Amino acid sequence: MADIVIDRVVKEFGSFRALQEVSLTVNDGEFVALLGPSGCGKTTLLRIIAGLETQTSGRVVIGGQDVSHLSPRKRGLAMVFQNYAVFPHMTVFENVAFGLRMQKAAAADVKRKVERAAALLHIESYLDRYPAKLSGGQRQRVAVARALAVEPAVLLMDEPLSNLDALLRLEMRTELKAVLREAGTTTIYVTHDQTEAMGLADRIAVMYGGKIDQIGSPLEIYATPATRFVGGFIGSPPMNFIKVRCSQGTARIGDAALPCPVTAESLELGLRGEDASLSADGSGLPFDVRVVEPMGSHLLLTGAIDGQLARIVAPPTAEVTAGERVGLTVDPARVTWIDSTTGRALARA
Repeated sequence: MADIVIDRVVKEFGSFRALQEVSLTVNDGEFVALLGPSGCGKTTLLRIIAGLETQTSGRVVIGGQDVSHLSPRKRGLAMVFQNYAVFPHMTVFENVAFGLRMQKAAAADVKRKVERAAALLHIESYLDRYPAKLSGGQRQRVAVARALAVEPAVLLMDEPLSNLDALLRLEMRTELKAVLREAGTTTIYVTHDQTEAMGLADRIAVMYGGKIDQIGSPLEIYATPATRFVGGFIGSPPMNFIKVRCSQGTARIGDAALPCPVTAESLELGLRGEDASLSADGSGLPFDVRVVEPMGSHLLLTGAIDGQLARIVAPPTAEVTAGERVGLTVDPARVTWIDSTTGRALARA
């Protein structure tokens, strides 16, 4: 078993508290992404799990063993970093074999495990080459193969694809998901890219301000964000937030009337751009179109609802022009209501 339990981990740098009693359980064989903006604490948490940083308080348990005070090499894990960190003076074979050599593995085991890892990452034809003769994507595959070759109980990845261009990143993301599913390795993956997290992870832990705002499957987090931050950070375009007043269980904007969960002066209507459709007769939620951007698969409409900025996704064939007022039909079941004071989502109406 290689489950990971992060139990009330706190990390302080002087008077600054980088992690605020973070707790998280990663199941055996699960892929969990730590997602958040720069400075949210995700890399600090990863380094504590790896043993590269010491927590101020709390525990890290891997496979039922408290590893909080063990050195990195005794934790049964491997890491892949943002920079590839491949050795330029070694062939691809020797790069992939490096961890096995450090473990003093038998020559036959080294050959077998290197060849298996190379086959998983589709670099078996490059084993005799030196890194200088490889592309950036190929060097990143070497780094991942080296980590998998030692058959770690846990794999930690810190923004491993961020140095690749967009096309290579997409290709590597697809391959990485297939490889890790086949290997069955428990994986924690740090990223600021929500597309990466959504595409790769079984569950996503969204971090903000040194704590986890929400953890759940990609679709759960996308459809039912627990906080304003999560709704605004996940999705492209991000969720729209429109300040409204709720009276007698109903929020009214123009011709539209939406049921709201509480009567309050400080409510926000959270609406995904694709969860509003253009009404045929112009009725419904009034939307003043300012910019129309053809994106191929859809039109991205930027404008205002009740004078507040909003972005709406429309079909590519929709006939909409800048300066026009259109009506939007909204499914109340797809709306998120946010308490403006706390920033937290309320129970859906």
